[in-house]
Amino acid sequence: MSSRLEQQSIIVTGAGRGIGASIARGLAAQGARLTIADIDARSAEAVARAIREQGGEAIAVQVDVSQRASVKAMVETTVAAFGRLDGMFNNAGIAQTRAFLSITEDDWHRVMDINALGVLIGMQEAARQMIAQGGGGKIVNTASIAGKQGYAPLAHYCASKFSVVALTQAGARALGEHQIKVNAICPGVVATDMWKLIDQGFRSEGMTTHENEAFDKFSADILLGRPSKAEDLVGVSCFLASADSDYMTGQSLVVDGGMVLV
Repeated sequence: MSSRLEQQSIIVTGAGRGIGASIARGLAAQGARLTIADIDARSAEAVARAIREQGGEAIAVQVDVSQRASVKAMVETTVAAFGRLDGMFNNAGIAQTRAFLSITEDDWHRVMDINALGVLIGMQEAARQMIAQGGGGKIVNTASIAGKQGYAPLAHYCASKFSVVALTQAGARALGEHQIKVNAICPGVVATDMWKLIDQGFRSEGMTTHENEAFDKFSADILLGRPSKAEDLVGVSCFLASADSDYMTGQSLVVDGGMVLV
């Protein structure tokens, strides 16, 4: 194991699978001590166990990021296990495909409560702990290329990810005096279970007719010639968690293979 993040205590939400699991494994390989947090306790424990089997340190915590009491308990459990909190990856999120005119209030609240409110709560509770213990910290939010451009069949999802970009900028301004750096990662089309659900939604809404059609269409213009894998987000995550990014805050880094140029 590398020592780049030696003994750093880091929470990753939504780490039971997909991007979150890959980020957590990458951070652990750099020496970090991980809290694998997910609404699915069994998935979280499986990832934590795999990290421990590779010689790393990891605990699993069940969390509902839209509920403040659950997030506070997650932070408290992390501090009890590792003594402090150095990094917080607000990665948990959901997606839903709906035709623009079909989005309901319930659809809106479900997506926004997890993707936007969940990030706000995670930032707040992590920052409170970091301020109390002193020494600054790193907060990294998972936004999306959907936080840079609006897509009609994903309008409420895009709104939630634009919110993540805004919260990242606002948090950077609010927390800079405490040496807490706040940045975001904007993935593109990533081959994960979430994109399977998005793709299925396109078919259910009658926008596509066969499996992977939406995925392939969205991926067609990526300059590097392929859709992303979850592992493509590991390098930038380790950078943002480490001292290498200490003079960087308020930024939302697009990591999409050249799909959206901003």
